[in-house]
Amino acid sequence: MPFTLPKLEYSYNSLEPVIDAKTMEIHHTKHHQVYIDKLNEALSKHPELEKQSVEQLLADINKIPEDIRTAVRNHGGGHLNHSLFWQILTPDAKAKEVKGKMIDEITKTFGSINKFKEQFNTAALGRFGSGWAWLVFNKGKLEITSTANQDSPLMEGKVPLLGVDVWEHAYYLKWQSNRKGYMENIWSVINWKKVNELFEQARKK
Repeated sequence: MPFTLPKLEYSYNSLEPVIDAKTMEIHHTKHHQVYIDKLNEALSKHPELEKQSVEQLLADINKIPEDIRTAVRNHGGGHLNHSLFWQILTPDAKAKEVKGKMIDEITKTFGSINKFKEQFNTAALGRFGSGWAWLVFNKGKLEITSTANQDSPLMEGKVPLLGVDVWEHAYYLKWQSNRKGYMENIWSVINWKKVNELFEQARKK
């Protein structure tokens, strides 16, 4: 079955003032939709791959036929990254509570939640051009990393737990070229409940 655009669990304006409604609408219905359309187009050339999840496609990116490998990397990555991004954002106050085993592990690994945010923001601000900043689970440990363009940590065998889009289309209408302001404020809409769930799932695998 072709991949489809996931429905948001909140309205476009519910993350304001951190992310404005128009940016959310364009980001979701235009940018994400294009990644899905291009991914489906590429996979139509190799129907045997259509049974695989996007996670499977990216984890085995080097096994993808060469004629569509770049398209799957770019557009499959775009689809997967954005699908996660929408889930780790929330207007729900209860879901935003900074608690759980995930936070204990962050404190153990990085020293404190504030030190973690500082290191994460450094990775985001240090990403030249377009890309993502990530908290990943790698061989039983937490790591902060960043990827270029729409590359997924899955391509390196790492499990993404929290990803922030630092392409300009993610924040430009509100923040213009102020990526720093965007990163400093996005923590107020992070869905820590979802991040905790992903952490628990990763630990059990």
